[in-house]
Amino acid sequence: MTATERTLPEAAEERPGHPRRWWVLATMTVCLLVVIMGNTTLNVAIPTLQRELGASQAQLQWAIDAYILVFAGLLFSWGVIGDRIGRRRVLLIGLSVFTAGSLLGAFSSTPGELIAWRAVMGIGGAAVQPTTLAVITNVFPARERGRAIGVWAGTAGIAIAGGPLASGAVLEHFWWGAIFLITVPVAVLGIVATLLVVPESRDPSPGRLDVPGVLLSIVALAGLVYGIIHGGSGAGWSSPGVLVPLLGGAGLLALFVWLQRRSAHPALDVTLFANPAFSAAAAALGLNFFALMGATFYLVYYLQGVLGYGPLASGAALIPVALGMSLMAPQSSRLAERFGPKAVVGGGFLAIASSFAGFQLLDRVPPLWLMVAILTVQGLGMGAVMAPTTESIMSVVPRHKAGAGAAVNNSVRQVGGALGVAILGSLLSSAYAARLGDAVDVLPPAARGEADSSIIATLGAVEQLAAGGDDGSAAAAAALADRAMDAFVWAMHLTAVGTASAAVLAAVVVFTWLPGRRRPEDAPPA
Repeated sequence: MTATERTLPEAAEERPGHPRRWWVLATMTVCLLVVIMGNTTLNVAIPTLQRELGASQAQLQWAIDAYILVFAGLLFSWGVIGDRIGRRRVLLIGLSVFTAGSLLGAFSSTPGELIAWRAVMGIGGAAVQPTTLAVITNVFPARERGRAIGVWAGTAGIAIAGGPLASGAVLEHFWWGAIFLITVPVAVLGIVATLLVVPESRDPSPGRLDVPGVLLSIVALAGLVYGIIHGGSGAGWSSPGVLVPLLGGAGLLALFVWLQRRSAHPALDVTLFANPAFSAAAAALGLNFFALMGATFYLVYYLQGVLGYGPLASGAALIPVALGMSLMAPQSSRLAERFGPKAVVGGGFLAIASSFAGFQLLDRVPPLWLMVAILTVQGLGMGAVMAPTTESIMSVVPRHKAGAGAAVNNSVRQVGGALGVAILGSLLSSAYAARLGDAVDVLPPAARGEADSSIIATLGAVEQLAAGGDDGSAAAAAALADRAMDAFVWAMHLTAVGTASAAVLAAVVVFTWLPGRRRPEDAPPA
């Protein structure tokens, strides 16, 4: 049920918005920028970290996934805590923890330290991101909430590209650790603005805290996401190290749902999933982030490994995606009111599918206009999905449980994103290794290492081979580099087909279950 489809009693109970709600929205966008930019700055820095910090491919993967794992595991807990102790308080705690993790992560001397501080950043991010959405839900009346969520979703689009762009600019002039300092002044601004303009809000009658349910949700989500990440890192989806946490997490999640249905004070009203608007929107949002995070992961490798872009150029290349998302997300709420969320979100997924079909046209020397066009269509499609699905989820959740509802919203984003990186990354890596074949045999045994695991590792080994100085080494290095680029482009084309298939599946879900345009008799009274 979307905001435009709420029932008459709900409309009658609608409260006026907070008098400073637009200032509150501006503050929430600043807080959201901190968390998303703090996470995405790492994307274009992966090759730099591999060179300067001496990190292996597995360590680089965990530098990304440590944040995702902790973030996903604590999302629901922070949402429930915010509903009880106050969302403003949780927001301030989260911003402080995230800033501390960023500062300490900037001065890491080993990959292990970086992974640990990224996990601390995940603790803070899990408190901030859902809380911003819960605060917006509470300060805006239902008639304005869709517009506000559209601005919130558009900000996420700006941050997704703003992080890599800012990171690339910093890497051109400073050491790699400076990328974690970018968000510190923005976080301080967010803390000050939160203290000045954001009202405190909480559940007025929270009841007894379901401690077993909250703890169970942490273990279930963390186990599920860990299994996904570990499977995508090359451990093998059938290995015990993957199956145990994956199946265990899924089983504990099922137990959590069973217990919540029978609890007198549930942390989450799981009967909400019986509502098509809620469950279909959650599935669509997860599939959207499956495509977004998975595609960003392999697109950075294409830009830096095949096209030879530096960090700054790689960040700039992602601007069309962010621009499309930031332009379409605010408009998608208005379009959903006019045409219904089914048409808008379904059309968005068809646009996403067409953009990934267009990846088949990208080769080793693509025209700039073609790449810009494909990424713009991708951004427009994703922008059309984000706001209406988020509004569909939040409009169903009672206002006093906005924290738990926002946590569900962000949980499906993170699980979908983790699946995207794991599954699409695994598909890309295996396809690349298969296509590259025994070409790496020209390398000395000591230099092979992870040369067939990613194009960045292959090209690093090529540089070592070419440094041998003799003509034979130079020729072998050039041949291997040429073979590696062809293999990666082929693997990316195959992976893009998988991404497009996920978008088509999402379109089917949306056109089948998401509510359509409201009928005139369903409209709330003026």
